Amino acid sequence: MVLWGGRFSEAPQDSVFELSRSVHFDWRLAPYDIRSSKAHLAVLERNKLINSEDASKISRALNELAEEVATSKFAPIDSDEDVHSALERGLTEKIGAAGGALRAGRSRNDQVTTDLRLFSIDHMLQVADLVVKLQDAILAKATEYADDPAPGFTHIQHAQPLSFGHELAKHAHAFARDLDRIEDWLVRTSVSSLGAGALAGSSLPLDPQFTAKNLGFERSFENSIDAVSDRDYVCEALFIFSMIGNHLSRIGEEWTLWASTEFSWAKVSDAYSTGSSIMPQKKNPDVAELARGKAGRFIGNLVAVLTVLKALPFAYNRDLQEDKEPLFDSFDTLFLTLPAVTGMISTTNFDRQKMAEAAPKGFSLATEIADYLVRKNIPFAIAHESAGKCVALCEKTSRELHQLTASELHSIHPQLDEGVMVVLSVDGALKSRTTSGGTAPSLVKSQIQAAQARNDLTRKEISRKVAKFSEMMNQ
Repeated sequence: MVLWGGRFSEAPQDSVFELSRSVHFDWRLAPYDIRSSKAHLAVLERNKLINSEDASKISRALNELAEEVATSKFAPIDSDEDVHSALERGLTEKIGAAGGALRAGRSRNDQVTTDLRLFSIDHMLQVADLVVKLQDAILAKATEYADDPAPGFTHIQHAQPLSFGHELAKHAHAFARDLDRIEDWLVRTSVSSLGAGALAGSSLPLDPQFTAKNLGFERSFENSIDAVSDRDYVCEALFIFSMIGNHLSRIGEEWTLWASTEFSWAKVSDAYSTGSSIMPQKKNPDVAELARGKAGRFIGNLVAVLTVLKALPFAYNRDLQEDKEPLFDSFDTLFLTLPAVTGMISTTNFDRQKMAEAAPKGFSLATEIADYLVRKNIPFAIAHESAGKCVALCEKTSRELHQLTASELHSIHPQLDEGVMVVLSVDGALKSRTTSGGTAPSLVKSQIQAAQARNDLTRKEISRKVAKFSEMMNQ
């Protein structure tokens, strides 16, 4: 079924119809289209644009369609152009010509973006819930290893010793920013477009503010042209997914390195690993690698939609049909990836002994020597130079910094007395990092507790919004 054709003398060519047809992917908007149709029906009846008898028929038919869509009893057929035409066909099959009355005062232009906003809000709340669960897994694992030292890295080179819990917990803060972005996105996306019509509003006595409230939106549109052409919320969602994807990718990279033979820090659970079809010994961290790879897909979907929107003129253009598949794909990919990464993190065990043994290697305690001299009022440039000479001596004699003798240290700088040996230990280095946000284990534990408290609040807020959205959809 198509929703136009009166002024045409011939039907579109098959190739044109197939190019134009979108029901094979926009059908997943059906529950949201039915709900927005109920809100539109309420306005039409309220303003006597549909009589009560026809309104009752349409309302019952919409409720029946909602159940049939949910159970796949009603589905698109080959002649349906899009989700809107398929559902109107369903209405007219149930109640005859009265089913077409619902089209008064609205266009597919304002209808589809309203549906897509509802779909996106619903699914974004599901993404947020999965990110919160991932946060829980990260913070639990960080707590488990808060007292365990490991080398910290810059440039994938040993830098300074860290609490390994601190290393793990850094990912929680990245995802916390993603949750903040989702919260901001929900505010900006909560705008109803219904009532904007094709682009100019309507001459019929509609009430966009009433419809917006009915659908749970915070407000209605302020400019009808912008209402039907705006897809900022799609791009913003795809950007959020790209950032989540990048953060997942960084986890994937680290887990892949840590699980390698060269590191041998991470023992990834068999349940989150795969083998080789030719090498029987292989145990591959495929979840980590797939998470790393999916980042490119998220970014690609964002770039695709940004490119579609670039330089689009005036109000609605059919190019906007291309906004849905990248968005749907990114949602689906996140729903696959987030639980798998969460499970991988929860079930990974780390070799405490190997990490501790590696912590002082690569002269990672060199900064402790420089800081020790600074505390004795030696200018940092001189302290840095002295610490570098200690490293050079160690390289020449194949030793680590903590193996230098008191006399050797004193020969490099007279202020390097026996007291420096206290900080030339991993334990001493960790305990000394007591500035806000530092890696001292006592601080790390309090940081994790604070992050968990924030995550718990976020969880409650998401649950509240999910319940509110569900209540609106069931009206």
